[in-house]
Amino acid sequence: MATSRRRCLVAALLLLVVVALWLGWASSPWLPPRRPSTPGTSPLEPPDDDFIWRRVKHRYPVTSFRPLPTAAADALPRVQAHFAAESAARKQLRLQRRDAIKAAFTKSWTAYKQHAWLRDEVTPVTGQPRDTFGGWGATLVDSLDTLWVMDMKADFEAAVDAAHRNVSFATTPAPTVNVFETTIRFLGGLLSAYDLSGDARLLAKARDVGDMLYAAFDTPNHLPVTRWDLHAAARGEPQAALSSTLLAEVGSLGLEFTRLSLVTGDARYHDAVLRIAELLAAAQPATKVPGLWPILVDAAAADFDAGADYALGGMADSAYEYLPKMAALLGQGTGLYADMYARSTAASREHLFFRPMTPTAEDVLFPGVLHAGDGGASASLETSAGHLTCFTGGMLALGGRLLANETHLDWADRLTRGCLWAYASLPTGVMPETFHLAACPDASSCAWDEARWHAAVRSRQPSSDDDDDDAAARAAIEEQRLPPGFTHIPDARYVLRPEAVESVFVMYRTTGDPRWQDRAWALWTAVDALTSTPLANSAVWDVNPRPGEAPGLADSMESFWLGETLKYLYLVFSEPGLVSLDEWVFNTEAHPFRRLTVAV
Repeated sequence: MATSRRRCLVAALLLLVVVALWLGWASSPWLPPRRPSTPGTSPLEPPDDDFIWRRVKHRYPVTSFRPLPTAAADALPRVQAHFAAESAARKQLRLQRRDAIKAAFTKSWTAYKQHAWLRDEVTPVTGQPRDTFGGWGATLVDSLDTLWVMDMKADFEAAVDAAHRNVSFATTPAPTVNVFETTIRFLGGLLSAYDLSGDARLLAKARDVGDMLYAAFDTPNHLPVTRWDLHAAARGEPQAALSSTLLAEVGSLGLEFTRLSLVTGDARYHDAVLRIAELLAAAQPATKVPGLWPILVDAAAADFDAGADYALGGMADSAYEYLPKMAALLGQGTGLYADMYARSTAASREHLFFRPMTPTAEDVLFPGVLHAGDGGASASLETSAGHLTCFTGGMLALGGRLLANETHLDWADRLTRGCLWAYASLPTGVMPETFHLAACPDASSCAWDEARWHAAVRSRQPSSDDDDDDAAARAAIEEQRLPPGFTHIPDARYVLRPEAVESVFVMYRTTGDPRWQDRAWALWTAVDALTSTPLANSAVWDVNPRPGEAPGLADSMESFWLGETLKYLYLVFSEPGLVSLDEWVFNTEAHPFRRLTVAV
């Protein structure tokens, strides 16, 4: 009997030890959190009610929310190609290229860790920290999902722990907050890393960002203050949306806010951006260029046709990009987002796309800028382009797959090859930030015409009394070192942008054609040769310098270099099942979110 009692006592003591160890392990700050078997399904931590942005009372509270979808509405067509078997030699080459991209990322990430940890950026020449986006560790947060994708799990764990412990979105020393940039980089980065890893610490931090940003929607018409005085809002001062607002900054919040609602079950965020989408849809058929919205809108008056310039490039870009991506996220083959995408693409082809005149008669396209005036006959197309238009190929490849539209896929191919042609046209192999081109008089057939090119160059120059227009054009070409077909290069910088390789990535995944990998590698080798520093990679001032002159290092490396450019390059050379476009959709900062699937 005594032996039996001792056995019971020992068993009870062992049970207590096991429970104690389990509790200690569960709460230990030195060990990684327990992960769910399926990423994205970890139990939600209760929000910290003491967080200021959950205590600040809204002046214009929304009391009724649109219902939150729980499953995809449609079984959408496949996005990714069926990839052919890979030869041993091709695989070896691909993996060598992939590892070279990872080495470049590791180099830049190490510079950030050593010289600017928890700051927004590191300067890649002088190795100094900089705060450019609120001081919330932009490079750290933007790089989280890249670390996961590249299987750098130890660095991922260290970065998550640092963000969890040290980054607070309660306030910022910056006078204002760019709501768009904060959404795509911080909210997007945290949500994506959570979707990939299932780490609940990331979702808790994402909820903090979401609740902070949701306060920017506390306006009479519930449209956000895109350049937001966070400090005044924290004091409870009244605020209103701005009468001069960029289309991209008000129209590109949907993916992040909707995904936050989907993973938390809180419909507020989804409701806030759905209101914007509904206003865009209502305005779209009746703008000065039906199907498109101007670059500049009046958010204070909810007027989405306030401006007169229409484009797919900077300041408007991601508002269009998010239309097919929202359809992908929610699994909607028709309806609000798919319909807006179809209308905007048709209008872009009619009013914005142009074929440049090139010496080799390249059959490529670029989207220009339409100056509409009052619309109608007074409209004129500016045949300009730049890095921020190079996402359009990827947008149309994704949209073409989702809507089963082969015409969109053809345009996607021509738009993406257009950007690659522009890269190859410069002596450094890297495209300038912005430039103007001579357009073909007839897009179906366009033979090279040097006199026509010279006339287009002359039209971009300041007026002069020179009687010999051709001589003036030749002088401008020589002075500005204009490649054939280019008529003006107003901004010759390269700031490490990802848009061209983003479209190459989507083209590779949607076609399965390995030539896109070779094109990506050519782009990468040119970019790295131009921008590499002993510490990392730097933006440069001039991709078209005079012979013997250096491009000029700008000592700047924005967080999208690690969050977008190098991630897309790595994925081009990875197995196509890694972050498949049939399961994930990327936000405009290259952060992948899980797509909704059809309920079984």
